[in-house]
Amino acid sequence: MVSSDPLTRSKAIQRRTGRTFHAATRFLPERTRHPTYVLYAFFRSVDEVVDDPDPPSKSDRRGELERIRRVALGERSTDDPVLGAFQDLRARHEIPVREVEEFISAMERDVDTARYDTYGDLEAYLRGSSVAVAYMMLSVMGSDDPGTRPPAKALGEAFQLTNFLRDVREDVRKYDRIYLPRSTLERHGVTEEEVRNLEFTPGFAGAMRELLRRTEELYREGVSGIEYLPVDCQFPVLLAAVLYAEHHRLIRDREYDVLSERPTLTIQRRVRVVLRTWWHWRRRNDPVSAFEAASALPSMDSTIDRTPEDRLPDLV
Repeated sequence: MVSSDPLTRSKAIQRRTGRTFHAATRFLPERTRHPTYVLYAFFRSVDEVVDDPDPPSKSDRRGELERIRRVALGERSTDDPVLGAFQDLRARHEIPVREVEEFISAMERDVDTARYDTYGDLEAYLRGSSVAVAYMMLSVMGSDDPGTRPPAKALGEAFQLTNFLRDVREDVRKYDRIYLPRSTLERHGVTEEEVRNLEFTPGFAGAMRELLRRTEELYREGVSGIEYLPVDCQFPVLLAAVLYAEHHRLIRDREYDVLSERPTLTIQRRVRVVLRTWWHWRRRNDPVSAFEAASALPSMDSTIDRTPEDRLPDLV
């Protein structure tokens, strides 16, 4: 069990900085929910080193990341309650050393890299920034079915890509980072200067449309593996997928303009998504068909019967 003080702090960090993820985490069973709070708080602690609004030198940030890495792997002690809780959690749940290393390495890349030439370059970054996170979640869920790893990888990438597509404005203004691959932007006639100046163009809309579709393919691949997760974790993971994908509805409603304003889910909308997802999950008891019925993704299965009863939760 995670002791009460680190758990309280970790939960507060997630509630404050990860509202979408927090909404889904609350439905996890306690055996997984409490470790997930600690995991998230650890990820945020590392992220804050990289995203410090008044950052120290690059060498100092790398040094701090190395210190965190050694603490996380139990190579040195700490009086930080969040890092100490993660250190204990990693050992208890046998989180692989490689995943911690991959995550820290991705954060180190953020110190030096602010642009990605190709989607392949971005994928290499995602291996540490989101896929490692997904694999750590499998450890705390107690999922040892090898069939869960490829879908977990896909879903981890999808969540992170949705964040990137939603946060283009914030990433440019706060950190001068552009996660949209140069090759994708150039294919649609978009220049880096236009993105830096937050100039919305038809070409930018086309690039967003392409990346949304690519991300949605990953959601479908990821959701297909939910059935292999422990039964008490299946609905929360499904809900997380539907909640994150709901940002795609907001982006399309804005005709792909994420440069003038950051699309944000309201509390009321999150509640409606939770109710809608629960409704479809109870009626279908199948993650794939429930996701197709509840999510914001354009349907690929015309056999799904959306009856008036299916749509009732949207009216709540």
